[in-house]
Amino acid sequence: MSKVVKEIPDKLFFRIREVAKLAEVEPYVLRFWESEFKELAPEKNRAGWRVYRRQDVEKVLEIKRLLYDEGFTIDGARKRLTEGNHHSAPAVERAAPENENVAVAASAPRTQQTLRQVKGELESILTLLNKR
Repeated sequence: MSKVVKEIPDKLFFRIREVAKLAEVEPYVLRFWESEFKELAPEKNRAGWRVYRRQDVEKVLEIKRLLYDEGFTIDGARKRLTEGNHHSAPAVERAAPENENVAVAASAPRTQQTLRQVKGELESILTLLNKR
């Protein structure tokens, strides 16, 4: 079975539907995994919706890889995650910067873009709240 590397969008937060789509599982599967894997614990916002961070999405993809691709049971995958024995390729590729200064300089526009995106999303939320 070939490994497919998922590209995670450059966002700060993800809703459960977005994570389910990335992982190609149903949202109820994610909720079940949350009950089985203590490492997977997305926070909830004021409205009570699950808010996944990038590291949560990476953990979901790792859990899926262990269960679906490697054939682990829930207990086996839990032990594997707890032990940190990841001998196979990770579910998400990471680009390793050759020089830390280059990485910082390269991330500045991305950070500004992310901040603009967050500002836009907050303005949208404020608009929705003002309509109530």
